[in-house]
Amino acid sequence: MRRRDRWRAAARTAPGRLRLAALGLSVLVLGLGALTGWQVTDRTGAADQVVTHSQPLSQNAAEIYRSLADADTTAAAGFLLAGNEPAALRQRYQNDLSTATQLLTQAAAQSTGSAKAQSLVSQLNQQLPVYAGLVETARADDRQGLPLGAAYLRYASTSMQQQLLPQAQALSQLELARLDSDYGDARATPWAAYGLGVVVLAALVWVQLRLFRRTNRVFNPGLLGTTGAVLVLLAWLGAAVLAGDSSLQQSIDRGAAPLKALNVARIDTLKARTAENLNLVARGSTTTYAQQWTDDETSDASALSQALKLAPAGAAGHITDAQGSFKAWNDQHNAAGAKNDGGDYQGALDDTVGSGANSAAKSFDSTDQSLAAAVKVEQADFLSAARDGRDATGTVAAAAGLLALLGTAGALTGIGRRLAEYR
Repeated sequence: MRRRDRWRAAARTAPGRLRLAALGLSVLVLGLGALTGWQVTDRTGAADQVVTHSQPLSQNAAEIYRSLADADTTAAAGFLLAGNEPAALRQRYQNDLSTATQLLTQAAAQSTGSAKAQSLVSQLNQQLPVYAGLVETARADDRQGLPLGAAYLRYASTSMQQQLLPQAQALSQLELARLDSDYGDARATPWAAYGLGVVVLAALVWVQLRLFRRTNRVFNPGLLGTTGAVLVLLAWLGAAVLAGDSSLQQSIDRGAAPLKALNVARIDTLKARTAENLNLVARGSTTTYAQQWTDDETSDASALSQALKLAPAGAAGHITDAQGSFKAWNDQHNAAGAKNDGGDYQGALDDTVGSGANSAAKSFDSTDQSLAAAVKVEQADFLSAARDGRDATGTVAAAAGLLALLGTAGALTGIGRRLAEYR
């Protein structure tokens, strides 16, 4: 108790109060540096997740969907061409399956934090070989002239449309949700650091006013230096956060958001092509695919318009080209449909999957290639802006630590000089 009493008595003296002020300011300034470094490090880490993990994963998930849909489209086209199937078309189908398998392997390795994502990847990995087996059975039966070939192909496509693609879409939605969450963390405002900064400045002003009243000295160089260090820290933090927010918003406006719309347009394009091909495979046995074409064609036109509306300048030209090719494809589809309705199945087949310059296949390929070119532009825009957003706060943590040390040294020096006057 005597020691505590001595401490209390010492704290009531002028030197004791100065020592307490020095200790309190040191704790506050160092705390501000630590808190700022912690919040900025978390924010920078989240931005890095956007750049290196969540956005690539979300784009890969969209690419899994696109590869599966393209495989289904290409399988139907190859079936229609039968013995005249070009090697390039067969290779495209195999490449689609290989791409989907490779991306699923990557997703399995990188989605360890999500049990649902892991489950979807596992289901896709199990069902993809089954789908490929059904397609090969359809091809083998068709080569032998067996009518079951068309039934197997329709069954394979139904499996793709009702099982694999919905699972791939669910995986894509999960990854997009993760991307949105990481964006939220990357753009979080460091309110705690700002709030503590205000408290530190208020404490510095209060201590300097007290010293002025007791010593009649207007300035204390050490405490002024501490105040300057805190102001620089807060200004640096605010400027970096604003710059980071601006760049991350650009990465959304010019990259992430346009890519979402563009992926929808690419998927709708593939759906329409699949329906167009399967309608010929069905040979009039059902109107399901004709209706599906009508629905997908309308949806695709809307998706292309939305993609163009959101597209950055570098991608807009490619999407405009895609719209032109899509219009030509629609006209060619209608012409082929008229031939098919008139009993000219071979003419409709040639106009739909043939290699002629005015075939729907050419216009579809042109549409898909233009959209793929737009994806590359928007992906590059995203990476550039997102990296800028991540790097904007990269130096703040180190600067906060250094400025906090300098500010603490200034506070101890400034008050230490006043203490020396009592000796």
